[in-house]
Parts: sequence; structure tokens; C-alpha cells
Amino acid sequence: MLKHYIIEKQNNLKNKTVDFYTPTGLHVFFQHPVENIDVEKVISQVEDTIPHHLLSEVEMIIFGWFDEFEERSINAFYNDNALYISHLQEDEKDLFDDIVHEISHSLESPYGYQIYADDKIKDEFLRKRIHLHDILWKSGYRAPKAFFMDTEYNEEFDMFLYEKIGYDKLSVFVQGLFLNPYAATSLREYFATGFTEFFVESEHAFMEKVSPALYQKLIKMQNPIEFDM
Repeated sequence: MLKHYIIEKQNNLKNKTVDFYTPTGLHVFFQHPVENIDVEKVISQVEDTIPHHLLSEVEMIIFGWFDEFEERSINAFYNDNALYISHLQEDEKDLFDDIVHEISHSLESPYGYQIYADDKIKDEFLRKRIHLHDILWKSGYRAPKAFFMDTEYNEEFDMFLYEKIGYDKLSVFVQGLFLNPYAATSLREYFATGFTEFFVESEHAFMEKVSPALYQKLIKMQNPIEFDM
């Protein structure tokens, strides 16, 4: 009996379908089950890793499949104090990455001034974009420089990167310039990619070298008093 109970409990953890609240009051809701992943373990890891003041905007995590995923070719997004996360996940690390990434987007509206007002991240991002323009131009991939000077997400520019160049090839061009190809798509994703890298990876030497302004901002964000949260 005990053996069957343990097996059943393990299966329930790996195929989570029951809504729950975390000790901090975060509501986790399942539109569809997340299979073969211990969701409670992952979310507990998130709450242990991210400073509490940086979780203040997230009240709910909803797992399922949403129209926005297909419309925007994404698998997670943040909206109105909730994280919408795909129930289709490769493993616990993949889920952890998705949650941390969307938490970063939850901070941009209420704390946009603290993040962007001094222009340090923006200036660093644009310097990298200009450098990327020159690299691509010399390699025969030519697009208007105005694309590279626009800090907002631009679907036409994203298609240029994704379809004309391809993310595999782009990953070679951005080595030592951006943390990954996705970081080059917009200023918001530059910040979000750095936020994710900072809290997912324990080793920060590469990030500090490649994106020093962003790295220093993330260091500051850990202290609620210094960051004026």
C-alpha cells in the first residue's frame, strides 16, 4: 500500500493538474497539465532564487495553451499580473527559464524608470546593434540602419534576422556581442535575456564582460533600497 501511495504521489507531482498556492501567495493554475515535470519544485526554486521584491508584480501563473502563442510564435508571456506559460516543456530547466524570463517583463512597466531612465542599458544596446549592422553588412546581409537604431520590437526586422539570416547563423555573428541572438531583437528582450541569464546561471563572468551596463543594473536591482523599489 505504501509503495503504491508513493508511486501515485510521484506521478501526481510529475503530471501536475491540481491548482495550488505557494507559501508567498502565488496562485498556480492549470488549464492543461504539465507532464513529467515537478512544477511545485520549479516554482519553489524560482521563489528561492529571485529576490522577493522582484516577484511583487506576479500574482498568478497559468499553464496551458493560448492564442497568443501561435499569433506571436512564443511559448510564454506576461499580462496583468499573470504569467501565461506553455504546458509543453522540455524539462525543469526549460520551465525555470521561461518563468524567470517572463518575470523580467513584469518589472518593466512599474519600474521602467529605474531600469531605463539613465539610458545606460539603451546606449549599450544601440552600440551593439550598430556593430551588428556593420558585421552583417560586410557579410552580405543588408538592411536599413534605421532597423538597428529602433529599440522597440519590429516584426519586419525580426523576420530579417530569423528568416533572411537564421538564428543558427546569427548566433555566430553575435558571439561576444550579445548573450544570444534573441537579445538582439529589441531593448526589452536585451534586458529580459540578461535578467534570465543573471538568475538562471551561477557564473556571471561572461555576462559582465559582454554586457557590463546591463550586468551592473541587475546587481543594483537585487537591493530593494538601492534600486528604490
